[in-house]
Amino acid sequence: MFRNFRTPSDALLPPAVANPWRARLDQGQPTRLFDLELVNARRAAMAEELAAMAQAGECATIQFVNAHCINSLHDPAYRQALAAADMLLPDGSGLKLAAKLAGQPMGDNLNSTDLLPDLCHHAARRGQSVFFLRGKPGVAAAAARAMATAEPQLRVAGTANGYFDRAQDDAMIDRINASGAAILLVGFGVPLQETWIAEVRHRLNARIVMGVGGLVDYYSGAIPRAPLAFRAVGCEWVWRLLQEPRRLFRRYVIGNPLFVARALAHGWAARGLDRAASLAGKRAFDLLSAGLALLVLAPILAAVALAIRLEDGGPVFFRQTRIGAGGRPFSMWKFRSMHVDAEARLAAIRALSDRAGTSFKMRDDPRVTRVGRLLRRLSIDELPQLINIVAGDMTVVGPRPALVREVLDYTPAQRRRLAGRPGLTCTWQVSGRAEIPFARQAELDIAYLEGRNFLTDLMLILQTVPAVLTARGAY
Repeated sequence: MFRNFRTPSDALLPPAVANPWRARLDQGQPTRLFDLELVNARRAAMAEELAAMAQAGECATIQFVNAHCINSLHDPAYRQALAAADMLLPDGSGLKLAAKLAGQPMGDNLNSTDLLPDLCHHAARRGQSVFFLRGKPGVAAAAARAMATAEPQLRVAGTANGYFDRAQDDAMIDRINASGAAILLVGFGVPLQETWIAEVRHRLNARIVMGVGGLVDYYSGAIPRAPLAFRAVGCEWVWRLLQEPRRLFRRYVIGNPLFVARALAHGWAARGLDRAASLAGKRAFDLLSAGLALLVLAPILAAVALAIRLEDGGPVFFRQTRIGAGGRPFSMWKFRSMHVDAEARLAAIRALSDRAGTSFKMRDDPRVTRVGRLLRRLSIDELPQLINIVAGDMTVVGPRPALVREVLDYTPAQRRRLAGRPGLTCTWQVSGRAEIPFARQAELDIAYLEGRNFLTDLMLILQTVPAVLTARGAY
């Protein structure tokens, strides 16, 4: 994670060394939100650690993450810049809400505005200089004077406004490096400050580089900060909106509801509730659709039962042990399509299978009856599995139920197809059925289980109708 920065020529700074801050900072379990790892620590400890790192010559890039930052993660360059940072600090009540919804630990609100006075205090105590880079001409200098007034021992390495062209990067970097600053505060705003730091960090000699947003504006007096009452209830954004309604309308009036929606969705997923809700919805759909199908198809089911009985006088149904979700066996029902001694005759014809590998399949299987051949061609023999669906052993869409002897020959990878309840139809049933080699069938089943959703199920159900009517791969 940590880079080898250029050794500075300024003798005030020791050579850069690796950053072991994780081993020293008294933090709890990191906060994981929106695929980001945030520091979980107390503000006083964080400020002291940053100053100590600067004094020890340890390098780190620090970025802050608030609700607006989460809403900006769609920007690939910004996301990459955050990934390149050594520490991401949670900023604002929005992140606290998201952590609570996701069941994640959260330490102090480490926003840059509250952190700066503590950082300057510890920097002054340890003799570490600070460079302020922000905003309109005079703003950074005013903020630096305010900090120096509060901390008389603070060494201000320099100040500069943020209004410079990218063609002036070299001159600005030389100016910062020449100042001997141990700590650099960059306040261009999100996402410009993060992407700029990521691009030039390897050229900066400052040990600690932080993207601090608009905090310099507050301490310069350019913008009044929200009263404590607003901050105490997590509504500082309301005050800021009142101060700059035109500039911040989109960020807060549109952005805040968007962030709350994202936080709810993220929390739902982080707690596994999205999967639970999806499974509950899938089960409800199974019960409704299978129950309705049994009622509508009752006359056809009765006619099929009569045809099977009249052909050879044998039983109407065929019951066989199959392997369900998690490897649990269950009894699967089908209309009997083979002669009653089919299982006993299997050993004699196993070598004639049309399918290589685990699963036996034969196009002109002599064990199939005349009625059974028609039932198989139209997949009518599978309809009694609607009873299995109502019973909860199967689902409408899912991998086909596996035979016990097949499962015994599965590879470890193929056993992953047992991760969900078996179904009437799935991906390979609408893509060629028995014409697809078993290894490919297993791959398709696993891919379905890993990406299943209601829309996918609905599309597969719709695709099953033409697949049944054309009878491709049905034998």
